[in-house]
Amino acid sequence: MRIPYDKDDMKQALETLKAGGLILYPTDTIWGIGCDATNPEAVEKIFALKGRDKGKSMIVLLGNDYQLEAYVQEVPEVAYQLIEVADKPLTIIYNKAKNLAPNVVAEDGSVGIRVVQHTFCEELIQRFRKPIVSTSANISGEATAQNFSEISEEIKDGVDYVVQYGQMDMSKHQASTIMKIDASGKFEFIRK
Repeated sequence: MRIPYDKDDMKQALETLKAGGLILYPTDTIWGIGCDATNPEAVEKIFALKGRDKGKSMIVLLGNDYQLEAYVQEVPEVAYQLIEVADKPLTIIYNKAKNLAPNVVAEDGSVGIRVVQHTFCEELIQRFRKPIVSTSANISGEATAQNFSEISEEIKDGVDYVVQYGQMDMSKHQASTIMKIDASGKFEFIRK
């Protein structure tokens, strides 16, 4: 069942992303701090807000797997199969990212991408027509917030827009499974 969202909420989130701002938003896993994944200045704001080491890359969200080829030079066929059969959110680290802000990409050229399955998030990415950064809504080194009520005021005050959708969901959410996959299709689990 798809829970309806407020159209003004979606509009505000989109306008904030287009303006290079930061949003606090629900994903298919935990709440995330997001921005345009192709805008290095916006990505820099996330590093500053979180106090995050610039050597750590961030996850990028896509609305569907058709978009993968626009941001990864070679998508191994097995990646599509893994996405299709995954029974919980799956982030895959791909080699040779492209068309993304350089500060989203790891020093070795890889990038973690998750195809979301979440009503609001999917619609937001489809309408934005670009990938969105997703990083946990906490200051680096602090505990990860598992729902909206656990997010610190410092994070809420540090973003340009806080999405209304999903704030009342008090269930505990977990981060995604992370796998690394190489061009030959060989993969390994980084986080289960």
